[in-house]
Amino acid sequence: MRRALLAITGLAAGTTALVVLKGGPGVGPATAGDVPAALAPVTPGGTPAPDGATGSAAPSVSASPGASTKPSAKPSASPSADRKPASRGGARTSTAPAAPRTTKAPKPTTRTVTGSSVSYEYGSLQVRITLSGSRIVDATATGMPLGGQSGQRSDDVQARYSGSSGEVVAKQSANLSTVSGATYTSTAYKRSLQSALDKA
Repeated sequence: MRRALLAITGLAAGTTALVVLKGGPGVGPATAGDVPAALAPVTPGGTPAPDGATGSAAPSVSASPGASTKPSAKPSASPSADRKPASRGGARTSTAPAAPRTTKAPKPTTRTVTGSSVSYEYGSLQVRITLSGSRIVDATATGMPLGGQSGQRSDDVQARYSGSSGEVVAKQSANLSTVSGATYTSTAYKRSLQSALDKA
């Protein structure tokens, strides 16, 4: 009985020593200076250890002396290096279009045009018109006789045709109605007015 117990104890001790010395399948003792401590252990023949043998995910390297242990691939640049910085607040900034400038229309120029002098039975007259742009804004006759019957006719024609509220401004033409009792004066006024319009 004692012999059997000693045999079992010896077997167990031998197995434990073997496991401790061997360290794991396919892994040999590494000598200092051959392999950096950060790298996974290698097999004695320089062949990589089988997957899962050491439980390390690091790639296996050759244990031959003088072999370079530098990684072959350069680390890739940060993906954010080429990105442009986002605008403040993450929102796109855009400039609002400038409001269109409003330009005031130029004021129409005011000018005065005088018609030709027209002679008639009671004297002669000239009609002068004032235009703003192309519109007649005022009219008057000059050189008309004063006093007496001729002066009375002149006053009647002036009152009907001339001024800023007269028939010339209202009709914007020389197509005026004849003033009763002053046919010759009315006709002379219309002829001079037409010549002024032709000049304008």
